[in-house]
Amino acid sequence: MQNTARGDSLQEALTLAPPRTFPGTARSVGQARTYARQVVQQSVPGITEERLDQVELLVSELVTNACRYGTEPGDLVALAVTASPAGARIQVHDPARRRPRRKPPDADRQRGRGLLIVEALCDSWGVADRPLGKVVWAVLAW
Repeated sequence: MQNTARGDSLQEALTLAPPRTFPGTARSVGQARTYARQVVQQSVPGITEERLDQVELLVSELVTNACRYGTEPGDLVALAVTASPAGARIQVHDPARRRPRRKPPDADRQRGRGLLIVEALCDSWGVADRPLGKVVWAVLAW
């Protein structure tokens, strides 16, 4: 995986929790946000609402992309969220091998801004191939 130096030090402080799976449908996005919020709140007591909102937005964008572009009917996506007082790491696995591409900004476009939002919110993000698809990850340091 590609990590920045800041992402590497954060990763050392985190232990990856088992992933949770969701159907690859739009309805799963809200469930994934709720799950991520709970994991972070339990792992980092006293975390601010602003940080929780950032986690939820990142999860929303990554899971939406996985459901929209990385699944077919009946497929699952997996979400792993880890957090510590240093930050959080979000990983979303889907069964498609096709890597996400960041599209250039366009004020008229209704969709296609997800990775721009991810890039703006997190400290690092990337994609890693897996035997059965890919994982898209993002690191938030706080």
